Amino acid sequence: MGKDIKQAIREHAASLGFQGVGFVRAAPDAARTRRLKDFIDDGRAGGMDWLAREPEKRADPTVLWQDAKTVIALAMSYGPAEGMGAVRCAPDDRGTISLYAQGRDYHDVVKKKLKQLGRWMADAFDADIKVFVDTAPVMEKPLAALAGLGWQGKHTNLVSRELGSWFFLAEIFTTLEIAPDRAEVDHCGSCTACLDACPTGALDANAPYRIDPRKCVSYLTIEEKGPVEDVIAAKMGNRIYGCDDCLAACPWNKYATPVAEPALKPRAELMQPRLVDLAALDDGAFREVFSGSPVKRTGRDRFVRNVAIAMGNSADGTLAGPLAALANDGSALVSAAAAAALKRLEKAGASS
Repeated sequence: MGKDIKQAIREHAASLGFQGVGFVRAAPDAARTRRLKDFIDDGRAGGMDWLAREPEKRADPTVLWQDAKTVIALAMSYGPAEGMGAVRCAPDDRGTISLYAQGRDYHDVVKKKLKQLGRWMADAFDADIKVFVDTAPVMEKPLAALAGLGWQGKHTNLVSRELGSWFFLAEIFTTLEIAPDRAEVDHCGSCTACLDACPTGALDANAPYRIDPRKCVSYLTIEEKGPVEDVIAAKMGNRIYGCDDCLAACPWNKYATPVAEPALKPRAELMQPRLVDLAALDDGAFREVFSGSPVKRTGRDRFVRNVAIAMGNSADGTLAGPLAALANDGSALVSAAAAAALKRLEKAGASS
């Protein structure tokens, strides 16, 4: 199997909305295995316990599926339609939701397209396939780099010379033996823009290509189930779900491909929502507002905890009343975050 099958797969993937396609052998990789072990041993996984489970499957695709011969790595853009100027923090009285989460849940959108591509491959080439979108023990970024889609930058995210870094990754494991593509080389050079942009110090200029998720706003607002240390919370600004700062700072994003898939385009109500409105959400209202959104996965309490943190960082005295109400919330997580946030707001001298 050579160029013809690769070209056919690339063309069909493009017709389904994938902007990048790369091929790599399904095989173990010593560097990938070592980085995973170091990450876990250092305790940087934080509360992401699943990263320490079944590490052998993450290190070697054939352990996950012994019949796999090739991994096809795919990229689908969610880049800002209006260019980099559209990626900015909201005013203090509003929340900032990461660009990738402003549209429909990418797990559902991308997987639907991936299954269509997989079914076509199975029929066209009499192949067995398995598809994955961020829900299995697959080390997506290292595999995508080996498949030539890009390189892992100093912020550890994948960067592409053609796509920038605003894109989702997905994989098809297949029994087809397809010639691998050449791995991409690092093009970061001496640039430290992403490291300098991190608001909480999760990226260290003295240790590039290494992240401490326990300080990362994306981890803290999405994965962290408990309280956020106040010294870190004070640096989170009004970021209430995820953080785009290190991506937005990367100069390679001048080549970013604007989002094309309609379902991934931002919903108006998730672009700079008012904090006071979000603070008033009970569980039912939260589920309704974020129906079909990846934000829904955090649950109401964690999300409103994030909203309280943002309100405390706002220096907006009109938010003191809503914060005081949240300090009496039925969720201990929310009430504790609100009480701490109210103290920050008062310390800043904000008054209603």
